[in-house]
Amino acid sequence: MNEVNQPPIISVVGYSGAGKTTLMEKLIHEMTRRGYRVGSIKHDVHGFEMDKPGKDSWRHKQAGACTTLISSPRQIGMVMDVDHDHNPDELRKFFDHVHVILTEGYKKQDRPKVEIFRSQIHDTPLCQSDDNVFAIMSDIPVGLKARRFTLEDVTGLVDFIVERFKLQG
Repeated sequence: MNEVNQPPIISVVGYSGAGKTTLMEKLIHEMTRRGYRVGSIKHDVHGFEMDKPGKDSWRHKQAGACTTLISSPRQIGMVMDVDHDHNPDELRKFFDHVHVILTEGYKKQDRPKVEIFRSQIHDTPLCQSDDNVFAIMSDIPVGLKARRFTLEDVTGLVDFIVERFKLQG
């Protein structure tokens, strides 16, 4: 946790097909291997359907429940109706037990970002004029202020994140 005792929120951003989800997986794996508890948020501007039609929890929602929570000995899942697209700060309350929150998406939010960029997909980085991008994983040098890591250097990126956000496991 950081100095105000809240986990930092870091957004992984990039063009479609650049490898955001793969980078999220690698970051989560490496950070948990080091003993950090990592929370993740996937932003989906198009909406999603998490529950399965016909299942009990789905039936509860269909009957009118505004929030349905599924609980088992190993996991908890919740589906809640909301009146707006929540930003990560509003969702942070669900993550008080983690050291860091990684989000996939939220490219327009004013928060620390790691961009993944592949030159064969686009000519320039997605967030090249965004001062919140503190690190970029790229197959080529891109000439930004952000610290550059090769696409394979997840360990180096995690080292940089741990140092920058003063994470303590």
